[in-house]
Amino acid sequence: MYLVISLSKKYISVRPLSDSKILEVKSLEAGYKGIKVLWGINIRAKKAEIVSILGPNGAGKSTLLRAIIGLLKPISGNIEFDGKDVTNLPPQEKVKLGLLLVPDNRGLFPNLSVYENLMMGAIMIRDRNIVNTKMKQIFEIFPVLEQRMKQKARMLSGGEQQMLAIGKALMGNPKLLMLDEPTLGLSPKFSMEVMKSIKKLQEELGITVLLVEEKIKYALDISNKIYVIDQGRIVYEMGKNEYQGKENILKKYVGE
Repeated sequence: MYLVISLSKKYISVRPLSDSKILEVKSLEAGYKGIKVLWGINIRAKKAEIVSILGPNGAGKSTLLRAIIGLLKPISGNIEFDGKDVTNLPPQEKVKLGLLLVPDNRGLFPNLSVYENLMMGAIMIRDRNIVNTKMKQIFEIFPVLEQRMKQKARMLSGGEQQMLAIGKALMGNPKLLMLDEPTLGLSPKFSMEVMKSIKKLQEELGITVLLVEEKIKYALDISNKIYVIDQGRIVYEMGKNEYQGKENILKKYVGE
């Protein structure tokens, strides 16, 4: 369920209700070629909530996203999404359920236009009305994409490419969107623009966001909850009211 808190001509703004869990990861362990990287991971996300996964390089953040989406088979543990056990489902089945990942390499088709990339994101959507609605929403959140609609993806700036990657994922009609380091390699200006756009996904579209980020100053501003991973284990779990004023503790694990 959603709690409606405000109305506008464009959107309904929503906030999660206390019992509106959409993702729960229980005692998850995963790794590569017999080498365990994640140890007993437990995380939860509510509907229309932004949850950030923070931690240093090599802590296991991206491995966690790969395990959740199904690119990496868990060694043990369970993944529940929208009331269903999806632990062993392949990625394409999770996408159909509304669980999508934007990887750190963005996953774009460099020689296709902005419009063509967006349509590739809608390849599993058969309802043309949904496609048209999503396209309109994307252009309202990322106006620059409409301006660059005929331009090839490889000609965009790094920030514009990241916006396109998020837009492409939005075309798949996600309930939960996982973003792997969306500000990687971006200037402070574009990093802030991308983060503002991510906040809009939550506030204006009611999408849950699971965000992996190393730059804590951006993540803390938009998150409802944060988890800190270090050496494959959760070392901190904090709600928004708990992590305010604890930036120095977080920097011990994450850095600036």
